[in-house]
Amino acid sequence: MKYEVNKSEEEWKKELTPEQYKILRQKGTEMAFTGALYNNHDRGTYLCAACGSALFSSETKYESGSGWPSFYQPTKEEAVEKETDSSHGMTRTEVVCAKCGGHLGHVFPDGPRPTGLRYCINSASLKFKKE
Repeated sequence: MKYEVNKSEEEWKKELTPEQYKILRQKGTEMAFTGALYNNHDRGTYLCAACGSALFSSETKYESGSGWPSFYQPTKEEAVEKETDSSHGMTRTEVVCAKCGGHLGHVFPDGPRPTGLRYCINSASLKFKKE
């Protein structure tokens, strides 16, 4: 396996909630405007809910109006990997955790400066560590 954290599907099912498992391991998506971290405005770090890897900072979170937590860049470029997603009759860029391969969401080229990117991330794929 190409990821530092490798577990069987049974192990993931035991460690994650059903919603986290559906999103992180089966590439699901939570409903817009329903995620626990969508309206979070505290300062801190957003971690992968599966492996605890630091993914995004509150300093790069912004209100995109999309219904999901949105960031204009990860904590480090190597914290996430980008993959082509051709599901649902369209081509998008999927974002996964570089440490465990968990599905986080997608990245779009319609974000604010300085990157112009919008990392549109499922709340259920994240844990928040308050500063």
